[in-house]
Amino acid sequence: MAAPSLRRIAYHTLQQGKTLAGLAHKELSIKLMEVFAPDAAKENLPIDKDLIKEVRKSMENLERIDWQEAEAGIYPKSQLFEAPWLEWAKKYPLVWLDMPQTWERRKKNKTREIPRNVNEEDYPNYYLQNFHHQTDGYLSKQSAEIYDLQVEILFNGTADSMRRRVLAPLKRGLKTYLNKNSKKVKVLDIATGTGRTLQQIQSALPEVELYGIDLSGSYLKQASKYLSSRSGDLVQLTKGNAENMPYSSSSFHALTCVFLFHELPRNARQNVLNECFRLLEPGGTLILADSIQIEDSPKFIPIMENFHKIFHEPYYRDYIIDDINLRLEDSGFSSITSESHFMTKVWKAQKPV
Repeated sequence: MAAPSLRRIAYHTLQQGKTLAGLAHKELSIKLMEVFAPDAAKENLPIDKDLIKEVRKSMENLERIDWQEAEAGIYPKSQLFEAPWLEWAKKYPLVWLDMPQTWERRKKNKTREIPRNVNEEDYPNYYLQNFHHQTDGYLSKQSAEIYDLQVEILFNGTADSMRRRVLAPLKRGLKTYLNKNSKKVKVLDIATGTGRTLQQIQSALPEVELYGIDLSGSYLKQASKYLSSRSGDLVQLTKGNAENMPYSSSSFHALTCVFLFHELPRNARQNVLNECFRLLEPGGTLILADSIQIEDSPKFIPIMENFHKIFHEPYYRDYIIDDINLRLEDSGFSSITSESHFMTKVWKAQKPV
């Protein structure tokens, strides 16, 4: 067996460092919460040694696949090392400064503290919440600025690796269109947030015309700032609800949607899938990525249950038992496949020709 390259060793070292940093942050924050806000601590299901081993094995598999796909040219190896480290270092104190407010919401079960300047009529009721107990929900500049760092900490440095699981099925789904070279291939990222998935797609498919939509103007501003600082064509960002998107029918060759469905009630999930079907041209592909579910990852049930208990995720327990395959079929999709990687499940579905 050939010795690993220096670049692979560097990638492994980076991932190990991010994992240790995430674990250290969470360990310290739990200890501080127990001292300064003990009433905010929730009783969790125990995580035994066997489950810890499974988690480590799953993370190792994710890292292996991430490296293999980069080596195969699905995305540039440089993407494995891309992160705004200096910017995150500057914002890290803001994560700590926000914690006392988060603890207070947990303790008092306050879940709808939304900025006063927000016109609530502009948003569906289910959106006007402090998801994760974070300040302002998804509706402020402060929330948008620290979100990516918070997610990296939550997933112990694997968030970008899990997002990249959409790239291989996306490239397979677009293969026919890319080979034709007859017109610009258009891809829409739904609930694009701060633009991390869009950046990954742009890096892997620089020839594709990219669009992004999100309900939060604050997060779209962050995405615009992030994407405009990078090379590549301009990405067209739109503020809108994924249940009723302002695009023409059959106007996209592929759609991606990452980490949205676990924050939607059931009827909204179906509405979004119906819209996805409408927007795709016949033969187009939908790539959906979200949390693992009980059906495919029963060994991780304690982790899923603890996630629901620790964070304010009002629709998560329903999501992990929801039959997304059936919902895709009800919307009209076919050729449905799915696979799981660590804490993320990825579906690929096609609109029939």
